[in-house]
Amino acid sequence: MPTHPDAALVAALFRLVAAEGWRGVTAARLAQEAEVPLAEILGRFPSRLSLLRAFGDLVMDEVVHGTVPGQADPPRDRLFDVMMRGLDTMAPYKPGIRRLMAEMRTDPVLAAAMAPVFRSSMERMLQAAELDASGLSGTLRAAGLGLVWLRVVSVWATDTTEELGPTMAALDRALERAEQAARSFGLSGGDLAAAPAGDPPGAESTMA
Repeated sequence: MPTHPDAALVAALFRLVAAEGWRGVTAARLAQEAEVPLAEILGRFPSRLSLLRAFGDLVMDEVVHGTVPGQADPPRDRLFDVMMRGLDTMAPYKPGIRRLMAEMRTDPVLAAAMAPVFRSSMERMLQAAELDASGLSGTLRAAGLGLVWLRVVSVWATDTTEELGPTMAALDRALERAEQAARSFGLSGGDLAAAPAGDPPGAESTMA
C-alpha cells in the first residue's frame, strides 16, 4: 500500500504532542517539525481537531486495507484481527498517543471534541470486521466496541513487550465480556459488541 499522504504530518504531530503536549501543538511548530509549508497546513487543517481526524482516517485506512473480505471466522475473531491491526498502525505514535490520552482525562473539552472522530473510527472497525454499523443496532455495536477499544488501548499504551502479549490478552478478555453482554441482552452472536463490555477504563484508574 502506498504511504498515506498524511503519514509524515501525523508522525510530526505526535512527536510534538509527546514533547509539548496537546496545548503545545501550533500550526507553526507543526510546519517546522513536518517540514511542510505553513500555508499548506493552514489551508488543509483549519483546527487541531482536523489533524486528529486525519490521524483517525490514516489508522482506519490501514485497517481497511488489511482486511480480507468474506472471511468465515466468527465475529469475535474478525474484530480481534481488525483491532490489532489498528494498534499496530498506531505503534509508531505511541509516546504521543500516551500523552494525549493522559491529557484527555483532565480536559473534558478535548475529550468531547474527539467523540465524533472516535465514533466514526468504531463504525469503520465494525465495517472492516463485516459487522453492520447502521441503525440502532449499529449504534449499540459501536458503543460497545468503543468501550472494548478504550480498555485495550489503556493496556497497550503501557505494554512494552515486543509481542504485545498483555495487550492481546486484554483484548481477548474485553471481547469475551462484550460477547457475554450481548447474549445477556438477548442478542445473537452476530451482534457481538452490541452492548457495553463492563466499566469503561478510568473506573479503575484514570482513552483508538
